[in-house]
Amino acid sequence: MTRLPQIGWLANGRRLHLLDGPIDLIIEAHGTMPNIRAAYEAAIQRFTGLLDELCDELPELRKAAQPDACYLNGDIARRMHYAVVPFAAHHFITPMAAVAGSVAEEILGAMIRVADLDRAYVNNGGDIALHLGDGQFFTVGLVDRPDTPGLIGKTVIAASDTTRGIATSGWRGRSFSLGIADAVTVLARTAAKADAAATIIANAVDLPGHQAIVRRPASDIQPDSDLGVRLVTREVGRLPLADIEIALEAGASCARRLVVAGLMNGAALHLQGETRVVVLKNIDGKSPPLSSRGSVRVKIESLMHA
Repeated sequence: MTRLPQIGWLANGRRLHLLDGPIDLIIEAHGTMPNIRAAYEAAIQRFTGLLDELCDELPELRKAAQPDACYLNGDIARRMHYAVVPFAAHHFITPMAAVAGSVAEEILGAMIRVADLDRAYVNNGGDIALHLGDGQFFTVGLVDRPDTPGLIGKTVIAASDTTRGIATSGWRGRSFSLGIADAVTVLARTAAKADAAATIIANAVDLPGHQAIVRRPASDIQPDSDLGVRLVTREVGRLPLADIEIALEAGASCARRLVVAGLMNGAALHLQGETRVVVLKNIDGKSPPLSSRGSVRVKIESLMHA
């Protein structure tokens, strides 16, 4: 028998909250009331049983992605696979690296198939799938750490932009990380691709062998982890500025390669008060607007596709 998810509304009554096990969605739709109701009903219907679908294929989803083969059957599972495949040639990655973004995309897709919405988003623990009608905008907050987020800046996505997915990763987040980034926020064409790219970049922000970093085998913490015995970050001590710059540059170098390869539109990397932003220039040559706040130091660099 299909397990029913928890369904509720946030305080303002405009945002739908769906919860089932580890999947925690906040959904908001804008448009006419009939379309909003239809969209929310579609979201609830598609969400029901979704976790069971993923669990049915969990053993395969936890295996390293194979670029030349896909043995998955479900729509979400296959979306996860194809989101991570472009990274698999040079990095260890499993379809699980794109699970949150893929789920958000699936729910948003169900909504816009039945409703004509001006704007909508599905936020799955910070990984966001976005729909923007003509002339619409969406403001993205950049956080310093996913577990107790503080806003360090923001950027605005317009309907004319290609970005429709946002994801944040880091060692302080819900999933394990091989790196030491407090937070890496990625903008990409889809939420699934953003999720995969954020994982890869967060892993790349690193100082291998540094004495201030505590690591443990993932399987010691979570026996069924898709990372197996790979060492994941559990604690990062206070780092000198020179080491922070080295780690951020390693991540920024990875981000540049992904932008040039067309795998994402930009990323903001944050580590202990320092932020590096790598973005793709728009067609008109301008970078997406970004503002920072507080004492956070931000370095921004803009790239063009090769």
